[in-house]
Amino acid sequence: METLTLPLIASTQSYLETPSDQLRAWFADQGEPAMRHKQVRRWLLMGRASSFALMTDLPRGLRERLDERFRLFSSRVDRAMVSNDGTEKLLIRLADGNLVECVLLKEADRRTVCISTQVGCGMGCVFCASGIGGVVRNLSTTEILEQLLHVRNRLPADERLSHVVVMGMGEPMANLEPLLEALDVACSPEGLGMSARHIHISTVGLPAKMRRLADAGKQYHLAVSLHAPTDALRNQIVPTNDKVGLAAILEAADYFQATTGRQVTYEYVLLRGVNDRAEDASGLVQLLRGRQGHINLIPFNDVAGLPFRRLAQDSLVAFVEILRSARLSVTVRKRHGADIDAACGQLRREALAAPLGNPSAELHSAAGV
Repeated sequence: METLTLPLIASTQSYLETPSDQLRAWFADQGEPAMRHKQVRRWLLMGRASSFALMTDLPRGLRERLDERFRLFSSRVDRAMVSNDGTEKLLIRLADGNLVECVLLKEADRRTVCISTQVGCGMGCVFCASGIGGVVRNLSTTEILEQLLHVRNRLPADERLSHVVVMGMGEPMANLEPLLEALDVACSPEGLGMSARHIHISTVGLPAKMRRLADAGKQYHLAVSLHAPTDALRNQIVPTNDKVGLAAILEAADYFQATTGRQVTYEYVLLRGVNDRAEDASGLVQLLRGRQGHINLIPFNDVAGLPFRRLAQDSLVAFVEILRSARLSVTVRKRHGADIDAACGQLRREALAAPLGNPSAELHSAAGV
């Protein structure tokens, strides 16, 4: 676990992180009606207010007292980077000085935000910058929600967030309840008014939490980060797999699809010479044949200091052809923000000057690199 000595944001409490009953009591002490809380919240969630002063349907004196007592948010945008393709990456500083990342992806009329659920990650996937240094802590409901707001507030007035992918830093299923609470606000007509069908939640595979998500009665999509067709290989790429196993993960995915009626997506990061061989593609066919899921292939984006490399285009074409010849549903994820290191964890690691881990040499020898 990392020890951070970064500065705190401020001593005043943020409005969004303050419980509603305390806020109503505060307004009562100010001689104001309880509806003031709903007005302020509407400005923050729907009105894109950047200060209390802009909340013009509140009395000026109240706006001044709010400004003295509260901050709008518990976090702030510490750094923003914009790619040549329009992708935006934000480094978010939390109140305790920790850092997380979120990304805005722009494509046609879609405005997709990729959000984080933890500071760091404890799953230990060997190719991922987010997990270098392990997990520090879970994010609160407010910290998850504020990522959506920070990104939304950067959009032009005539644009809105359309999609959410929970595929940033951290394992979403390891912090599921705060995530679900934040998404409830995102999907509320009094929140961001988003559609649950436009929200994708990723996991490396925590079966009990996958079943909990299925039983939540939401219409969210589930994406399982598979990355290997066998337990032997997956144990080396995703170390937590040795305590769970592919069979239990796929059973939970089947339960999710049967319970919700939502198709499961299987994410597969292709690492050159590691899991991109013809036998890996054939193994993936055997693993997923008969399931109604969709495979999303993700060519690896090189991360400085990690030994893995992006596969060649002809290898990608060959891998895709094996899957499609077996009539599996396959897409290849488009590359976004390559010039700003848009893969999660890289900007935070740069900001903290975090040391790299030492991915096991056994992975290379076992994979024939």
